[in-house]
Amino acid sequence: MSDELKNKLRRTRHLQRSLDRLQSDLLSLFGIVEQMINKSVRSLYQRDIGLADEVITSDEIVDQREVAIEDDCLKLLALHQPVASDLRWTTTVLKVNSDLERIADLACNIAERAKALTHFPMFPIPDDFEMMVSEATTMVSRALDSFVESNTALALSVMRTDERVDELNRKLIFELREIMKRDPESVEPALHCFSAARHLERIADLAENIAEDVVFLVDGEIIRHKPEEHGRTTPRANGK
Repeated sequence: MSDELKNKLRRTRHLQRSLDRLQSDLLSLFGIVEQMINKSVRSLYQRDIGLADEVITSDEIVDQREVAIEDDCLKLLALHQPVASDLRWTTTVLKVNSDLERIADLACNIAERAKALTHFPMFPIPDDFEMMVSEATTMVSRALDSFVESNTALALSVMRTDERVDELNRKLIFELREIMKRDPESVEPALHCFSAARHLERIADLAENIAEDVVFLVDGEIIRHKPEEHGRTTPRANGK
């Protein structure tokens, strides 16, 4: 075997090890962020300050891991200069990594609203919020599964679900407005609930971002501005 071939095989092995390590680190981050979402929602319903503080404390870990993964991606690009599918995978990891960090921030925001709502133990959280939680958390879980499995069908199902979350958010806003009209004392807790719902809706948007990145990873196609490609009847709003 020639020295040139030996060097090529060595570089290939080093690249694969780097890719495997990146995937392992990203999967670990997935798990932390999903736990943060679940804990933030539980803290809201249970009015549990301790649980909310756990979410907020976890954010520092997420920030550190997000920076480490980004650094590893940049080193991999510089040292190994991957091409084709390996290049797409690495650039997708960069984007998914950033979206996960933003989801973690939003989970912290929900936890902060949960802490504020502990002062209003009798305020009832509307049923539509619980439905939003179910849809949004399912979107995040399926988006992450679609990335791990390189499953575009699952990714497309995530994108279609986002309209459902948007509709639930609109219904919830209307319901909270009606509550505030009927009872002026409910204005402050209703606003906290409204804010939590907005953060939850944004989490769903970021889950859709991840799903779109999966389609790019597998098919090499950017569909972000093509709502008809994944069954949405309307384009996404600015900023989503």
